[in-house]
Amino acid sequence: MSDAKRKLPARSGSTLPSLSGEQGLNRYLAEIKKYPILTAEQEYMLAKRYAEHQDPEAAAQLVTSHLRLVSKIAMGYRGYGLPVSELISEGNIGLMQGVKKFEPDRGFRLATYAMWWIKASIQEFILRSWSLVKIGTTAAQKKLFFNLRRMKKNLDAYEDSDLHPDQVKKIATDLGVSEAEVVNMNRRMMMGGDASLNISFNEDGEGQWQDLLEDNGPLQDQLVEEAQEAGNRHALLTEAMDSLNERERHILTQRRLTEDPKTLEELSQEYGVSRERVRQIEVRAFEKLQKAMLRIAGEKRLLPAA
Repeated sequence: MSDAKRKLPARSGSTLPSLSGEQGLNRYLAEIKKYPILTAEQEYMLAKRYAEHQDPEAAAQLVTSHLRLVSKIAMGYRGYGLPVSELISEGNIGLMQGVKKFEPDRGFRLATYAMWWIKASIQEFILRSWSLVKIGTTAAQKKLFFNLRRMKKNLDAYEDSDLHPDQVKKIATDLGVSEAEVVNMNRRMMMGGDASLNISFNEDGEGQWQDLLEDNGPLQDQLVEEAQEAGNRHALLTEAMDSLNERERHILTQRRLTEDPKTLEELSQEYGVSRERVRQIEVRAFEKLQKAMLRIAGEKRLLPAA
């Protein structure tokens, strides 16, 4: 998806800065640095304006202020033989979806919430680009895709060869997938992507995609696991917060879920009660939240049975 000039998630003609392929990548990266980073208060007000009034200018500011985050995340996936400009384009789409779904009153910053939309969009693009038919549809299969190359290297297996049965068994056991899935994924990756890493990414013929394979950032399997775990936690927390009444939710958010927590004294003055009463409400709300999260996790089987 080479055209990164996507419409913003609002009813307007606003567009992102132009990203015209790899040749325009440096110019794009320089251009997005001009957009200011929003303070927590600015972000909250803009998010409220968009959520309540579908204000296109508010959406534009929220998106452009986070373009650097998208580029940083996209760089972590450059070892899969795909143009960085296309990874950024897909990440920008995920960012827009995050802005559309963002609920500012939950007490979280947009970057924390949008990060998982960005990563999910990029990962899905990578899977589609590798043409993995009926592969990569479950969390375990995605983990296998983003993990297999590193595990083969650790087992001293040749990257362009089939795996020994003992190697297949170990990988399947470690990742919680079937041995057949390991064999099929390995063969698809051998046919679907390795050859493309030898092509040049410059018109002058200099530089190959395989030159970019080394990445000092977090390993992709770690990113997938962290994204899945954090996504589960966030979903649980968001749903469990509905079990609290308005006062409990506000006090707990202000005390434990913000970057700049309020003191007991500040909240006691706001509600006209003692500091001890605020503390009791906070403790009770936290206990209710924990029970609700465990209940919801059990219902959705996000936690192992006791």
